[in-house]
Amino acid sequence: MAEKTKVLEIKDVQLLAKGAVTEITLYLDQHHIILEENAPPAAQGGHPRRTSPQRRPFWIAYPLVSFCTFRPTPPTSGLLSSIRLRCRDFTFFTFNFREEKQAREVFETIRAKSCRVGSIEKLHAFTYPAKAPTFEKEINGWEIYDAKAEWKRQGISDKGADRGWRISKINLDYGFSPTYPALLPVPSSISDNTLNYAGRYRSRVRIPVLTYLHPVNNCSITRSSQPMAGLRGNRSIQDEKLVSACFSACAPIDGDLGSSTTSRASPASSQIDLDLPSTEGELSETERLEDEMLSSSNIEIVSDKAHVYGAQQHNLIVDARPTVNALAMQAVGLGSENMDHYKFATKAYLGIDNIHVMRESLNKVIEAIKDSDISSLPLNRELLAKSNWLKHITGLLDGSALIARQVGIQHSHVLIHCSDGWDRTSQLSALAQLLLDPYFRTIDGFIVLVEKDWLSFGHMFQHRNGYLGSEKWFKIQNDALAGSAIQPGGNGDGRGDAIENALLSAKRFFNKSNASQDTVSESENGDTTAEDSPKVKGSKTSNSAETKPNDISPVFHQFLDATYQLLRQFPTRFEFNERFLRRLLYHLYSCQYGTFLYNNEKSRKDAGVQERTHSVWAYFLSQRAGFTNPDYDGGKIDDHVKGKERLIFPRLDKVRWWHEVFGRKDEEMNGPYNAVTERYLGSPSSSNLSTHKTVLTGVESAHSALTIGEVGGPGRVSGDSLTGSGSGPKRHVSSSGSILNGDSGPFATLRDGIAGLGIGRSVSGRDTGGSGSRSPANGGAKAKRPMEVEMQ
Repeated sequence: MAEKTKVLEIKDVQLLAKGAVTEITLYLDQHHIILEENAPPAAQGGHPRRTSPQRRPFWIAYPLVSFCTFRPTPPTSGLLSSIRLRCRDFTFFTFNFREEKQAREVFETIRAKSCRVGSIEKLHAFTYPAKAPTFEKEINGWEIYDAKAEWKRQGISDKGADRGWRISKINLDYGFSPTYPALLPVPSSISDNTLNYAGRYRSRVRIPVLTYLHPVNNCSITRSSQPMAGLRGNRSIQDEKLVSACFSACAPIDGDLGSSTTSRASPASSQIDLDLPSTEGELSETERLEDEMLSSSNIEIVSDKAHVYGAQQHNLIVDARPTVNALAMQAVGLGSENMDHYKFATKAYLGIDNIHVMRESLNKVIEAIKDSDISSLPLNRELLAKSNWLKHITGLLDGSALIARQVGIQHSHVLIHCSDGWDRTSQLSALAQLLLDPYFRTIDGFIVLVEKDWLSFGHMFQHRNGYLGSEKWFKIQNDALAGSAIQPGGNGDGRGDAIENALLSAKRFFNKSNASQDTVSESENGDTTAEDSPKVKGSKTSNSAETKPNDISPVFHQFLDATYQLLRQFPTRFEFNERFLRRLLYHLYSCQYGTFLYNNEKSRKDAGVQERTHSVWAYFLSQRAGFTNPDYDGGKIDDHVKGKERLIFPRLDKVRWWHEVFGRKDEEMNGPYNAVTERYLGSPSSSNLSTHKTVLTGVESAHSALTIGEVGGPGRVSGDSLTGSGSGPKRHVSSSGSILNGDSGPFATLRDGIAGLGIGRSVSGRDTGGSGSRSPANGGAKAKRPMEVEMQ
């Protein structure tokens, strides 16, 4: 092996992969584990040893290692010492060594190069440019995304016609909000001075800014972080003014937008097309329930501006979190909007779980497939079903479709946020744009979408993916004897983590001083991070490179999985193919390119990533043919032709396992359903469209509020439940449609428990609540009733 940088070479290593045994030579260089298959021995009176069909070297980048177990054995045992490796691209290997010394040296080398690197700048991305192939060097992947060019494409520029938006340079030096992009599209009517004051009310100063402007109806998708309402019910006039301006910023609709769909008649792209076998063109029961809840609780906007004919504008604030999570954030000075102060909109809670739930969900998937190195037997279908992975993917698609319907069909504006606005917010925003805009379904457009809504808007790739590894991922099993089971998945059923999370949550709620609430870590509350507790403008962001396992979560993986579902359901509407998504997931972890390094735009600029590394987009664009979908229809739009409409909407009953990414066959993961699978996922014969629970868990406006219960599937919502006055009791609606009073509901016990902790009182014992607000964003004695609504 002519590799100058190799540091270790071990011959005659026995490799177990996919139940097959192969003799290999193992190389460990500066950035990779390299597996090179030995030539098969000549047959001597029998059959040659079974070998893998993979003949060329197989490379494993160290950042791909997610778990490594070393199993030493004493020489007298007659057993081979082994290393079991689990990788983030869902490949699994076991290496058997003739000598225990060799195995230990390999284990220590892998550990040192995986989790003892010490700096992001020592990763492969910073040395790869010198080795990159010529065809990659000919393309500058960093030039693909230009923020000004993208906003100009959407119709926003300093020199163009005023469409109600302008590009603010208040964050040009990243001094205003270090985790936000340098250029911020904001309403033309809002000054930078107003932005400056409004920033003090949003976590991490992540104010509401534009991410997408619909080309047909000029309706917008904006995004932000959660407000800092707290238990005192804090409010910000400037934030209210900013959100109001976002929901009213709109250029007049005229006939020179350049499309047959831009007439004053309601555009045909507003006609939903789910292509259902029996009820073609109709909404599913889940979507019908969501629309009924939103329309019944909404306030119709009356304006003297020109409207698209037939459109009833019902502007929406989407809080992606479960209702109870948003309420709990009040204890640390955060929370959700008090809709009494945002009377021009309705708020919807989507109930998308936090990063810890998603991490545990993927861990259970791994538990189900982790023995694929030593066995070719079928995977554990029961564990696969229990993981709830498909439930979470379905929830993301459901929430994104809700947003897309509001913008593309209801001709309304939507503001999206979760906690800090860089995880669930990025997922929902990007997926909604995929549904709304055919441009983002092209290869170039998808690249722009990832650059804009994930990289520029500050998704914490470094924290969520743990590029520098962790010592906790490396285990030595000295007591592993013959017949004992090695568990590379870690803690088995995850009960230890559940207990730990419960204890940490209790610790947060029992904090006796308000000062202690400022340092709550993400592992304690699940919706904010240690370095991302409430801060105001001017605060510094920690750039610690240390990997914290509790910060890791497959957030971007879920986005790619949801995109795969859309590609699978609409195979002619995307320019890229499944391999494009799978390779993008691989390079998310490979650290071969600088694209996903660091946590935000500022950090990448400070590190000189564009000057010192190659972009992953050069890899894809230099091999465009291999990532192009041969069935792509060319992106032609004709809203009068079925299958050519601008909008697409996911079929929630058609969500399936992305079996290619997990290295399994389709029939293994999506084969015939058995009793176990039906118990967790529902029988396909009964149609998941009718049994899937809506992702919408609550709706609130200045006049009414309701939450969806946990009982059964989605049901009809009685109009009486939405007509209560602001001063009257707000009601809980079970998913079967029954009305529950304020003293019942699935969260009653949790509500009472929190009330008993006295988190609404200051250290002196006096109540800290504000006056007379009726929202989960506020607390205090007068706000008790709405607080109960959110807990129900």
